[in-house]
Amino acid sequence: MLFSRRPVEMVSPEEALPGRAEAIVPPERHHVTSRPLSPPWPEGHEVLVLGMGCFWGAERLFWDLPGVWTTAVGYAAGYTPNPTYEEACSGRTGHAEVALVVYDPQAADLESLLATFWENHDPTQPMGQGNDIGTQYRSLILPTTDEQYRVAVASRERYQQQLAEAGYGAVVTEVLDPEELVDGLPRSWGYAEDYHQQYLAKHPGGYCNHGFCQVAYA
Repeated sequence: MLFSRRPVEMVSPEEALPGRAEAIVPPERHHVTSRPLSPPWPEGHEVLVLGMGCFWGAERLFWDLPGVWTTAVGYAAGYTPNPTYEEACSGRTGHAEVALVVYDPQAADLESLLATFWENHDPTQPMGQGNDIGTQYRSLILPTTDEQYRVAVASRERYQQQLAEAGYGAVVTEVLDPEELVDGLPRSWGYAEDYHQQYLAKHPGGYCNHGFCQVAYA
């Protein structure tokens, strides 16, 4: 978003910034839905974390989907505890900009959530989206259950075949091992600062490079 060129190789755990013990505290309520941004979540709801470039546009795609209870933006899948935005953008935390999606699996089909993910960014672009270049913009799926992991891996294989048939390249999206929940949140998760939460609802004309990208997910 604000930084056009950042390291495109992952930092090692030993070289990552030290971070801090104090976590960023998110707003109490979602700007669009007025639901809580923090756990506890309603019984039976699940958490899925998705990285698809700038988290402003990523979050916007999910907060209105059927069965999605709440969304938030933050940093995950890296090493630095409780990073700031500036630290994440330095490429020295290992974290990606991500959207947290809390959903009711009885009302939201996981395949539909993944269709929104695949169709609205370029999963063949390594370490970036469009002109946003850096490890913080990498494409990833961070499941929190074994079933999410199984479905996500199968969906990646399916979409790869569809892209190949349309003449596109290899998918570089990481499907990470399921991450345990700590107090209702993935272990590596940290909330982004207040002004990033639901940014495009607060600033309708704000920067967003998300939209239908290449091939429909069937």
